[in-house]
Amino acid sequence: MAELTRGRGGPDDVPEADLWARLRQFTPARIGLGRVGGSLPTTALLKFELAHAQARDAVQAPFDAEALAVELRGAGFGEPAIVRSQAGDRMEYLLRPDLGRALDAPSCTQLSRLTARPCELAVVVADGLSAIAPARHAVPLLKELRGGLEAGVPEATLVVAKYARVALGDEIGERLKAQLVAVLIGERPGLSSPDSLGMYLTWAPRVGRTDAERNCISNIRPQGLGYAEAAQRLLYLLGEARRLGLSGVALKDDSAAAPSALKP
Repeated sequence: MAELTRGRGGPDDVPEADLWARLRQFTPARIGLGRVGGSLPTTALLKFELAHAQARDAVQAPFDAEALAVELRGAGFGEPAIVRSQAGDRMEYLLRPDLGRALDAPSCTQLSRLTARPCELAVVVADGLSAIAPARHAVPLLKELRGGLEAGVPEATLVVAKYARVALGDEIGERLKAQLVAVLIGERPGLSSPDSLGMYLTWAPRVGRTDAERNCISNIRPQGLGYAEAAQRLLYLLGEARRLGLSGVALKDDSAAAPSALKP
């Protein structure tokens, strides 16, 4: 890199600072930070410490399921069921991942009242490891999805889940007798993305499903994968999962080559 960035006197020479500035336009990664002696420059160090603090805050932030349910109702999505895992609080949830994969007893009872008939699609909005992600992105994403769902992709039953891991969607889907479950969940924060939302789609959900049996669409947020494109990918995968009767490694995302399910 030094050879490429040091001036040689020719017309194509690019100063090193300008080259890194150009590259930073295409990535939030920390590149070309420079150094002062054996250390980072103060500005770069302070930005790193801020990003680390934001990631820690995202992991520990409380999830207001009731407020999200109110927002969903206000956006026209009806009355979502609110459930929780067996974790008693946020700290126990973080220390005991197994408890986040199973519903507590009152939630099981609540879901049993919704099983008068099997549902085609259960949509679970969950906190995961970044409670701020569903709070920021779930409603805008669901608004993008609504057009495709109303156009004939399955009718959805909406659930808000607290202290939830991805696998909690399997039990929710099984109890609702759902054909498919889509879990919208906060992803593990990174140093450039404390609020990324992930979507996990599973065909024929039941307790014991593995990660190889679901499809994942990740980094959903305005600075990553936009709402419209994420909705398009999920609608494509929903259609293919129903057509083929499967999900996971056997179901490939070829949505880029497919016509948009969101177009009239």
